[in-house]
Amino acid sequence: MSILDFRIAALILTTVAVAHGTYYSLRNSTYLDTSDPLLTSQPHPLAETHVLASKRSLLNILFLKWSWAWTTAAFLPLLFTSPVKRARRFLQWVLATGAWYILTSWFFGPSLLTRLIAVSGGECGLHVENTFIPISPTYCLTGAPVARSTHPTLFPVSLRGDSSIPRFRRGHDVSGHVFLLTLAALFLADQLRQTRSFAHPFALYAGGALLSLWFFSLWVTSMFFHAASEKLSGLSVSQPNFFAEQIDQFLVAVLGVTCFLVSQIPLWFFSGGTL
Repeated sequence: MSILDFRIAALILTTVAVAHGTYYSLRNSTYLDTSDPLLTSQPHPLAETHVLASKRSLLNILFLKWSWAWTTAAFLPLLFTSPVKRARRFLQWVLATGAWYILTSWFFGPSLLTRLIAVSGGECGLHVENTFIPISPTYCLTGAPVARSTHPTLFPVSLRGDSSIPRFRRGHDVSGHVFLLTLAALFLADQLRQTRSFAHPFALYAGGALLSLWFFSLWVTSMFFHAASEKLSGLSVSQPNFFAEQIDQFLVAVLGVTCFLVSQIPLWFFSGGTL
């Protein structure tokens, strides 16, 4: 096999998983529009018949919410049991971790994805007893929880909730799950490529098993959550981080752009108000 094969396979599989899951969700109306303030706090309509559509599924609670921690745990045995380009591979992890952090957690204040929701028409509000209460965007940009005891004017007397974390709804809510799972899958695939002839077999098997789970999780997430444009933007946001690590490999960069264009096919078939 060519040294590029594993990375190319990962690019293709992540793209196919998101594209097919998105197409399926549009064709069969299986996705929950998580940017809709009236829907996002409710259980998925298919949760009772499709266990993976539930936000409380074991897959989501145990693995997806901790996906970068699991990826790091799989990466460390590959790093320590294989001497191949160890410094370069550690730098790749640092860059990927930095991309995850500034996009989803903090960037001199709100994360970049939070800022994107704000500038794309997002509305800040509180979810109290399945009711969305609009409040000043400042609270969402700060991200700190608010309580009735400290902000009594934000909580209607008729509702019983005593605390809530302000969230942006509406706007363009890039799928954080798709972004992070794609980033994790591409990163882990590249690490397995570099160490497959040298790392301990246990490290290779564990990394391969987790990589398979990330591909499957991408497909599931694309079927059940977020509008199509938000899933595809999550895919496209993650790929440049991978390209930056592979800048010396022109073929990988070109194929990555091709995969992104292919991922837009569901949008070509389902345009207008559906998205």
